[in-house]
Amino acid sequence: MPSPIVMIPARLGSTRLPGKPLADIGGVPMIVHVLKRAEHAALGPVAVACAESAIAEAVTAAGGRAVLTDPDLPSGSDRIHAALAAIDQGGRHDVVVNLQGDLPGIEPETLRTLLAVLDDPRFDIATLVAPIASEAEAEAPSVVKAACGFGNGAPVAPVLYFSRNRIPSGVGALWHHVGVYAYRRAALERFVNAPPSPLEQREKLEQLRALEAGMRIGAARIARAPFGVDTPEDLERARKEFAP
Repeated sequence: MPSPIVMIPARLGSTRLPGKPLADIGGVPMIVHVLKRAEHAALGPVAVACAESAIAEAVTAAGGRAVLTDPDLPSGSDRIHAALAAIDQGGRHDVVVNLQGDLPGIEPETLRTLLAVLDDPRFDIATLVAPIASEAEAEAPSVVKAACGFGNGAPVAPVLYFSRNRIPSGVGALWHHVGVYAYRRAALERFVNAPPSPLEQREKLEQLRALEAGMRIGAARIARAPFGVDTPEDLERARKEFAP
């Protein structure tokens, strides 16, 4: 049986919304909302990989586990890798869930769906997609698209490419990539030790590094993409949704 751990990378230096993990939503820091959702999923232990002590203090005050990491690490994947090495040197956890710290409304069942993708031995990494519901969503560069086909109603499909552009062409469903991942531990190790790849740099999409390195990413479908907080406008929307 796999032994998962959920890691939530968090740093204060967001360019569009500085201090984002500690933003107050309904009287609770956003990172704590995400922490509690992950704990309710009951997949395994949960830890927040923090770039700053202020985030660690908020997490521990809420009863969570925080791991301080080098603030200069280049990505969330590098941050969870560093935190994992600090708290699980023996390699007890063989599956690592990378949950973004700006998804305060993510449903615990969504994380269970993510993890189930790795029941299929074909896949090194699991992720999620949701149907694109409008032309504006299909054309928005901020919405990452995944090229995958769920033939015969299959619940999981290989992802062949990711892009900020509309893909694939032709008639059929388009898929909004939801940026949460579950890695087999060996895949995470391989991913963070691989150099940035040409398509990753071209599209500004880190997950393309895994595809270019020959790893297989499987995607499960969910009904709609969870709401992420990236801008001050998003934060106001989240505060309204979480209002008592």
